[in-house]
Amino acid sequence: MRILILGAAGMIGRKLTTALLKDGHLGGAPIHQLDLADVVPPVMPVAAAVQVQCDAVDISDVSQVNKLIGRRPNVIFHLAAIVSGEAEADFEKGYAINLNATTYCLEAIRRIGAPYCPKLIFTSSIAVFGAPFPALIEDTYATTPLTSYGTQKAIGELLVSDYSRRGFVDGIALRLPTICVRPGLPNKAASGFFSGIIREPLAGKTAILPVSTSVRHWHASPRAAIGFLLHAAALDLAKLGASRALSLPGLCVSVEEQIEALRRKAGDAAVALIESEPDAGIAKIVAGWPEGFKPQRALALGFKGDESFDAIIQNYIDDELGGVLPPIFTAL
Repeated sequence: MRILILGAAGMIGRKLTTALLKDGHLGGAPIHQLDLADVVPPVMPVAAAVQVQCDAVDISDVSQVNKLIGRRPNVIFHLAAIVSGEAEADFEKGYAINLNATTYCLEAIRRIGAPYCPKLIFTSSIAVFGAPFPALIEDTYATTPLTSYGTQKAIGELLVSDYSRRGFVDGIALRLPTICVRPGLPNKAASGFFSGIIREPLAGKTAILPVSTSVRHWHASPRAAIGFLLHAAALDLAKLGASRALSLPGLCVSVEEQIEALRRKAGDAAVALIESEPDAGIAKIVAGWPEGFKPQRALALGFKGDESFDAIIQNYIDDELGGVLPPIFTAL
């Protein structure tokens, strides 16, 4: 089996690469080749047991996408995108990366033709939904995005469903919850503060909170996200029927509940590092996002989310901090 990861240098791409190499199989089939592609050179894994190729490519360049798909990967993880805040700030770049590149990928697959029909896992977003919302968004709720990023993802979902209906690709679009806690440096995502108010204090750094503590949102950990991707890749996608877009399990928690979970893990000293600095722009974007879902289809298909926000923080401590808090904190 040959696997292509678009967006392999990102956080989820790196963790997915690690998981695939650790197992060596996907859906019971052995992996013999792993192609890692991103706009920056992906890091070559050390002592990988399978063949790995790393490519620095611009997926808004159709010729480069054609080259990657021309290797005929059996499974494609399409993780590449620019984040919500950047897509809103730079209209042309948002459409070039988040929409045009997806079209290039699907068209490259279609032009190869039968019998080539790879499995495509496209990462979408809960930003495909726009306010006003019901208390819980069910699987049949219409997508009405209120941002350019959400619009780009919603169009991508429709394309994946249509190309799958026509038999060109066997695709699924996963509406990922906001991933929290993200390791590494802050990015330009409007949702970045959800991770920042946990990650930065756990590093002994000040975190900026741009919204009210009453804001509620839908979250999943990086561990859960990798689980979603691997489960989708092993799933019989015919079970999805005509609609190939899927809202995934998550946790609906308020910022206040996030902060209290942090307090339980690292004490008052960590919480004291969160500083409130209201940002009307970010608050407006976040207000247009959904708070909670009823993902019955995903649950019936075996997708599993996180147990609690306390568990999400503990996963971050275990995976990114070696299982221990900095000495300035005393876990309660």
